[in-house]
Amino acid sequence: MLLKMGFEQISLISIISHLVFIAITWWALQALNLEYFIRKGRVVEARLLLILLTIVIASTVSNFFLDYLLWSQQIP
Repeated sequence: MLLKMGFEQISLISIISHLVFIAITWWALQALNLEYFIRKGRVVEARLLLILLTIVIASTVSNFFLDYLLWSQQIP
């Protein structure tokens, strides 16, 4: 499937995959109680850390998903 698609379609699937996994990761990280690890008065830094952590985790999972999808298409 992916091997027969053009670059535009693969790019669109990659963008959608990354955005979906960012949303899922953000939702999942909201369950954590990070107040224990954050100093008082550092709300902006805590939010930035949460956003960066979300992007790192979601990007890793999305890349794994896309690689797995590509590899499964290469099996004869």
